Amino acid sequence: MVADPLEPALNRLALALERLEAAVDRRLRHDERRADADEEFALMQDDRARLAVELDGALAQARELQAANAAAAERIARASAAVEDVLKRAGQAQP
Repeated sequence: MVADPLEPALNRLALALERLEAAVDRRLRHDERRADADEEFALMQDDRARLAVELDGALAQARELQAANAAAAERIARASAAVEDVLKRAGQAQP
């Protein structure tokens, strides 16, 4: 029986196809991981933008509270001074 002269070439071709299929599978898995990473990165960017807006709002609110606190402290100081003045006058009016 005579060996087919094409058999070694066909074996090499089959091996090359197997390697190509393996390389395609690896590339597909890599591309999927890359797509997942890109999606996760986009989600993190969205979260960062949302958190930046929330932080800006919180900082603005803190500034407003500080201003209100300063105004309240000023009013309390004026009221305290007025009460002290009234008490002094009342004490001076008493013999």
